[in-house]
Amino acid sequence: MKQIISSSAISGSITPPCSKSYAQRALAVALLADGESTIGNLELCDDTRSAIRCIEALGAEVTLIDDSTIRVRGGLAPRTDRLHIGESGLATRLFTPIASLHNQPITINGEGTILYRPISMMIDPLRQLGVEVRDGGGFLPIQVCGPMQGGEVAVDGSISSQFLTGLLLSLPMAQNDTTIYVKNLKSLPYVDMTIDTARRFGVEIAHKDYCEFFIEGNQHYTATDYMIEGDWSGAAPMFVAGAVAGEVTVENISRLSLQADTAIIDALISAGAEVESTDNAITVRHRRLKAFEFDATHCPDLFPALVALAANCEGTSTLYGTERLLHKESNRAATLAEEYAKAGIEVDIDEQNIMRVRGGKIHGCTADSHGDHRIAMSMAIAALTADAPITIEGAECVAKSYPSFFDDLEQLRSK
Repeated sequence: MKQIISSSAISGSITPPCSKSYAQRALAVALLADGESTIGNLELCDDTRSAIRCIEALGAEVTLIDDSTIRVRGGLAPRTDRLHIGESGLATRLFTPIASLHNQPITINGEGTILYRPISMMIDPLRQLGVEVRDGGGFLPIQVCGPMQGGEVAVDGSISSQFLTGLLLSLPMAQNDTTIYVKNLKSLPYVDMTIDTARRFGVEIAHKDYCEFFIEGNQHYTATDYMIEGDWSGAAPMFVAGAVAGEVTVENISRLSLQADTAIIDALISAGAEVESTDNAITVRHRRLKAFEFDATHCPDLFPALVALAANCEGTSTLYGTERLLHKESNRAATLAEEYAKAGIEVDIDEQNIMRVRGGKIHGCTADSHGDHRIAMSMAIAALTADAPITIEGAECVAKSYPSFFDDLEQLRSK
């Protein structure tokens, strides 16, 4: 599918989809919980649908109450020996440890770009925890057979914190206590989200400076009513749209959120945008924008939105943390450099772990999303200030996280 976006001033308010990171965590714990949980404000994007299919395959009973609310009766009792996680990296690294709690072999597989994203960081830790593992050379498919026992285990957190999330949420159900020693942990806010989700279902997880995690075994999650908060990852490109092309209010989000991408506000302020906050909404307005520096190591999903912002700034902006971009839906650093070059914007990634974006006049072009939802959204925001329309090929990929993105953007465009 193609989307053609022309330059336009924008104004208005939108409500982003729910946080799919919180949604997938809540669905996973609801599967493990005793009793019935109700999960509300749920946006059924592709990744959330994959998570629902996973928990159903692993034994949960899911009932749709209305368009945004489901009831989950927990209970880990797999109905199949195969688990299909779609194209979700979090689902892969979250549900593999959960499947490892069961004493029968389960094969985890997916589709699309997830088949090329590494899972080797999971294999040795799972084996250390007593799981039999058969893998496909460090990539999906992978077969696991538990039950996972607990104990002591070392985990590499340099590529992603998602596998650590899977361990933290599954190991309270293991027979023994566990100590996890973590090296080079990235994306700390996502770990905080994991601990917060477990706590809301009645399980406490302790840690020492994010280097050692202590999980008591033989615990029980308690079913609860859980409202998913709005998604800061989806809000970020809309905030940038307001900063570069007018004024946008995003509702149902709070700066008190634990989500990593709340950091977009710091970048917007550094660039000179006007930001106004209330308890449940944030407004961003265009002002003269200047180059900025920003470290996105712990919030790598912000890079596409940050490049759209930097392209509209006077001068050269410097972004840190590009090493986190290699194993996303695309190689995002290289993809951003390639696609923004088509629009006349120089994105330099020659220095290790650094991206420099030279702001300037954005030209119309035909851009390729590379099947990456955040690239498609980034190029759409860039188009708002381009000298000619930008055509985005493969724009349907936004359904992975924000199915109504183009509808919401059109709603904001001045007529």
